Amino acid sequence: MTGPAPLSLRELAAQGVPFALIARDGVTVEVLLGEVADVGALADIPLADDAGRAREVLALVPFRQVVERGFECHDDGAPLRCLIVTERAQLRREDALDQLPTEPVPLADAGFDIADEAYADIVRRVIADEIGRGEGANFVIRRDFTAGVDVDPAIAALTWFRALLEYERGAYWTFAVVTPGHVAVGASPEAHVSAQDGVVTMNPISGTFRHPAGGATAETLSEFLESTKETEELFMVVDEELKMMSAVCSDGGRITGPHLKEMSRLTHTEYVLRGRSRLDPRDILRETMFAPTVTGSPMQNACTVITRHERSPRGYYSGVAALFTPRDAAADGEPTHDLDAPILIRTAYLRDGRLRVPVGATLVRHSDPYGEVGETHGKAAGVLGAIGAIARDIAAEQPVAIDEDAPASEPRRLADDPAIATLLASRNARLAAFWLNPQASGEAGPFAGRSALVVDAEDRFTTMLAHQLRHLGLDARIVPWSEVTDAQIDDAELVVSGPGPGDPRDASSARMRRMREVVARRRASGRPILAVCLSHQILADSLGIELAPLASPHQGLQKTVDVFGEPASIGFYNTFTARVPAGTATVDETAVAADPVTGDVYALRGPGYASVQGHLESILSRDGMTTLERLISHALAPVDA
Repeated sequence: MTGPAPLSLRELAAQGVPFALIARDGVTVEVLLGEVADVGALADIPLADDAGRAREVLALVPFRQVVERGFECHDDGAPLRCLIVTERAQLRREDALDQLPTEPVPLADAGFDIADEAYADIVRRVIADEIGRGEGANFVIRRDFTAGVDVDPAIAALTWFRALLEYERGAYWTFAVVTPGHVAVGASPEAHVSAQDGVVTMNPISGTFRHPAGGATAETLSEFLESTKETEELFMVVDEELKMMSAVCSDGGRITGPHLKEMSRLTHTEYVLRGRSRLDPRDILRETMFAPTVTGSPMQNACTVITRHERSPRGYYSGVAALFTPRDAAADGEPTHDLDAPILIRTAYLRDGRLRVPVGATLVRHSDPYGEVGETHGKAAGVLGAIGAIARDIAAEQPVAIDEDAPASEPRRLADDPAIATLLASRNARLAAFWLNPQASGEAGPFAGRSALVVDAEDRFTTMLAHQLRHLGLDARIVPWSEVTDAQIDDAELVVSGPGPGDPRDASSARMRRMREVVARRRASGRPILAVCLSHQILADSLGIELAPLASPHQGLQKTVDVFGEPASIGFYNTFTARVPAGTATVDETAVAADPVTGDVYALRGPGYASVQGHLESILSRDGMTTLERLISHALAPVDA
């Protein structure tokens, strides 16, 4: 039911009942009471009772649920915990603050579990051993702030919730979830995914500007917005979340922004992605596990890298808090529930008297190890200040305004500064119009009535690529490399052999061996094939062209290159390259588009085949759709034409 809170918040804590507090509109605090059920899989989240009646559920989804997608993790057995809501109430924010405790919670033996220098060493290893060897574009590696707490967990939760509610501005959700044996309190800035009335929204946030002493200014923020590292980091996570949107939304998704996410000690940059879907919200959640902003890309390899470099399980860090709310009226075939799921970051966990505040930095090819150490301190500062682990920055943490009658306490928004607005808007000049603008149906596309089989080599860029193929009129379906059969390869009208992480020369890799078989089998048949990124390198190798590592990885790099006589602005995510002697235009019967100085091969085309090193589907590929259509047209052209 909705109405006045049945108990005071202190009484809730004293009675030991499971409850959750959620502040997400700046005006009210939602109070949820219910029963706890732990389930094994997302599909088991109990959205209906035994009689089939829809009910509201708040689920804490741990990182270990990535095993549902076949990904690796340190498995700590953290439960997928569901609070089945039996009673719901609302409090005005100021009334909630009046009820919440203010006494500090003492902490013992407080500090990071990994020292600054040791964390900097991890950053160096990830850049050299993972990004430098083609395992991915970016990775998020965490460390934990820990302490002992000798206070009733529910009282600690209410105390910390109060501090975050009062001082941490800009949070998407400020929340406390108190269940038997476990407490989670946080102020998450980032909505991972929501679904409302069939509209799916994702909100990738990246780039972290740590406010200087005394607060941020337009001048200090401008320097951050002009940073190559921060800009590339945001574009890479937008690409990664568009992969997810393309998997769950029939229209692939459209991006708006960029915007600023201004918090008490940090400012982030963000985009908003929207598309339409008829999937069950639990399926949407499963297909979007988890945000690249807290894992890396490509997602599957990011989980493997995290397992190699993090010393302990993540628990709920980088998972989500997912609120499933019954819809008032859902038509046949429509989802019965809406979904609102913030990422579990900037969150304190309390279990068995031990506090844990996990925090991570996004590592890219330009990362400075000590800069990433500083980023972990900055990201943790809001929560650590609230729980009393560090001193609060009074200049930055002005109390958040409760209503319009208190304008003096509302900090000035840097996003309103004309120079900042111009800098933000200028970023979109680099991006592909295809993902910024409404997308028309592919029914009248140039390849309408034709079909394509996309072979996924463990990089879900294939979901974006398949969406673009459909926009061009092709009936496209995706099959993983480990499942595609020889018969499917032989029978497809067009095979698109996709991208993936790793060294194409690695003969010990089953994935590389199978992708080589896909390319070789298709070429031997003479039937059309388009090879992308990793598969482009494999095709080049089969033609006798040298493969070599780049001196510096091209991860999220936008370049304008010549593709058979036409300049094309394309996004690159590669650590290896095919390379010919400078000036080479052909290799036997294959035309070569290569860098005139380095000989790095950007594209190939020959009888029944074409390939491209860059990712034409990336938001960085302004000329992606035009180039994709050209290469497909060549591959599909009669060989004797």
